[in-house]
Amino acid sequence: MSEPRTTRNTAGDPGGPVPGAARGPIPATGEPGVEAFGYQQELKRSLSFTDLLVYGLIFMVPIAPFGIFGGVFQASGGMVALAYAVGGLAMAFTAASYSQMSRAFPMAGSVYTYAGRGIAQPVGFLAGWMILLDYVLVPALLYLIAAIAMNSIWSSVPVLVWLIGFVVLNTVVNWFGIEFTARVNKIMLVAELIVLAIFLVIGVVALASGEGRGFDFTPIYNSDTFSLELVFGAVSIAVLSFLGFDGISTLAEENRESARSIGKAMIAALALAGTLFIVQTWVAALLVPDPDTLIAEGDAAGTAFYDAAEVAGGAWLGTLTAIATAIAWGFANSLVAQAATSRLLFAMARDRQLPGFLAKVHPTRRVPVNATLLVAVISLALGWYMTTREDGITLLSTLVNFGALSAFLLLHVSVVVHYVVRQKSCNWWLHLAVPVLGFAILAYVIYNAQVAAQTLGFWWLAIGAALLVFLLATGRKPVLRAEEGR
Repeated sequence: MSEPRTTRNTAGDPGGPVPGAARGPIPATGEPGVEAFGYQQELKRSLSFTDLLVYGLIFMVPIAPFGIFGGVFQASGGMVALAYAVGGLAMAFTAASYSQMSRAFPMAGSVYTYAGRGIAQPVGFLAGWMILLDYVLVPALLYLIAAIAMNSIWSSVPVLVWLIGFVVLNTVVNWFGIEFTARVNKIMLVAELIVLAIFLVIGVVALASGEGRGFDFTPIYNSDTFSLELVFGAVSIAVLSFLGFDGISTLAEENRESARSIGKAMIAALALAGTLFIVQTWVAALLVPDPDTLIAEGDAAGTAFYDAAEVAGGAWLGTLTAIATAIAWGFANSLVAQAATSRLLFAMARDRQLPGFLAKVHPTRRVPVNATLLVAVISLALGWYMTTREDGITLLSTLVNFGALSAFLLLHVSVVVHYVVRQKSCNWWLHLAVPVLGFAILAYVIYNAQVAAQTLGFWWLAIGAALLVFLLATGRKPVLRAEEGR
């Protein structure tokens, strides 16, 4: 084994050791493990870089735009590919900040851990509370969308039955352990990419044959409708497709390779998915049968993408893309979402910010079993309730996006505080420019988001702040072990 890299100060060198990282028992990679931060290694280290990359791609869903294409098309005035390009750029800055903090603190908990240790634990609690809007609610959103899609194909089976089926199936798979989940992920990823390839090939051939509007650049820029407010308002919806790359960070304690693998996997997953999003929405936008009506009236039925696919290849292609969306959202994406959410709950419970029973790890499966089951119960209850509301999908979507983007703002702040303020880093690009630019872009996206999202999001933040005051007043301030030696 090579000598641990602790002999020189490289605070400004992104390729060197992580400044401020705690020292302690060294795992096989030669880097400090969770024991160096005062925790026990309870989760099983079995995931490779490829596993992490596949996990991130599945979480984002390579065909994610299928399900929300109509909404983004309307909000962007038809410039749907531009909305995804800007969204990808915004998330690229966020991925870079995640990469830096995952090296400094290679533990489960995502932005909760990074803001808590990078800034202060009360800030970490608020970051974790805000991203709970994303992590806890997104499985319910995915199950709901998938159940409604399957009901539209087989209406004899009620939405609630589909919902229960998806929840039970994913809970069982996650209970078998992260390795089994990783194997299922690879199979699902291949299936999604095959469906996407079929659509793209048939779509391009159809456009070349005169179907749709033919090839043009209006999906990326239309001078007649372009405005920054319009595009960023659409980005606030499109960003839902990108959420998931950050879920890779929740698996830090199950990563068997270098801590750098977390950041590299996030950036690679984001780049690959972003490219696929832009290409597929560009092709679909050119195949929309009546773009003016879609912009004016929206896509209440959620079938805009399937209608475009039908223009390209007939009814069978429309049905194929609909079924693929249901399976991808209801099984593949929900599977990894449930896994990521359970790790976040595990990390917060371990620090006494949530009930202690959520920190229980199965003795043989090595998974946070109680947290996994709780996510299933919440998803089922919330999904069932939202089936009774006409705005169920919209309401959940706005909450998920607002929570994630708000937490990402605190992530960017944590990079500056930890590296520049505390560690005196001179890497001005990675540790100052990137987080500042990322913060500015996300703040503008939130500013242009729907009023309903802003209102509900700020109410959630207020509840979190009140809960934080209660926790501190009752002596439940978490003990961040191994802090004093850093």
